Amino acid sequence: MVDLSTTLAGATLPNPVMTASGCAANGKELQRFFDIAGLGAFVTKTVMPAPRSGRGTPRMAETPSGMLNSIGLQGPGIDVFADEDLPWLAHVGARVLVSIAGGTPDEFAAVATRLLESPAAGSVAGIEVNISCPNVASRGLVFAIDPVASAAVVAAVRGAVPATVPVFAKLSPDVTDLVTVAGACLGAGADGLTLINTTLGMAIDVDRMRPHLGGITGGLSGPAIRPIAVRAIWQVRSAMYAGRLPTAPIIGVGGVASGRDALELAAAGASAIQVGTATFHDPSAPARVLSELAEALDTRGYAAFADVVAAAHPERRIT
Repeated sequence: MVDLSTTLAGATLPNPVMTASGCAANGKELQRFFDIAGLGAFVTKTVMPAPRSGRGTPRMAETPSGMLNSIGLQGPGIDVFADEDLPWLAHVGARVLVSIAGGTPDEFAAVATRLLESPAAGSVAGIEVNISCPNVASRGLVFAIDPVASAAVVAAVRGAVPATVPVFAKLSPDVTDLVTVAGACLGAGADGLTLINTTLGMAIDVDRMRPHLGGITGGLSGPAIRPIAVRAIWQVRSAMYAGRLPTAPIIGVGGVASGRDALELAAAGASAIQVGTATFHDPSAPARVLSELAEALDTRGYAAFADVVAAAHPERRIT
């Protein structure tokens, strides 16, 4: 039997497969299809400081090999999450990676602080910092495009939580130098990185001659972006091997719909894999991907998932 365990920032998970933020709400919907406690971790929808209604409709549009979303981080806010959603996740035995966001570094820190005041804080396996959201101080430009702004957010969150709580920065692919942003986040105290968030896209309804989405643009996800995710993971892991970045775990996400897809992101350098858009047409996708990944590893003669992480890199093959 293949050993599927993986280690992220000192924490050992039974397997590397997770949900992706925003694709499974806060767990109750998926629990009807499979036991979410069987995943390495459950990643929540991004939690904001206060209730948020999100963007105007329509909010989703299908595209070739993917979809666009313009949800706008809708949610009930951190108080409801900490008092209701997190206790439910703890009750079913899930290990929880909580995605958080805010309009300023202080708001990010406040969400992280309030999160750990929950009676179910013991179920928190880590915090995923969604820096791909608008920075109030920079005319709405997202934090993730600016290394300095990204580092400020990560430093604020790192300073607000104990060192025993891993912090992962979720990065955008829509930057000119991803390695520089990654370095800024790791230098500010991030224990690891999540690569990648959606990439900005747009679709136009040529019958009505207007944008499909109420918010005009949206995040492109699904199989169409998997090559971008593989490239991003490869670049950042290569920079770690070259000594330009400190070594840190990478959580890979972007277009994973099968065990083979998960294997590809792992070979590029990811120590864990998130499954997102695939759950919209197959709610059991995370559990299926986990099963297929185990089979793919066994078929290729790997005794452990750890053996395939970054296996495509020449530096890994040498060592």
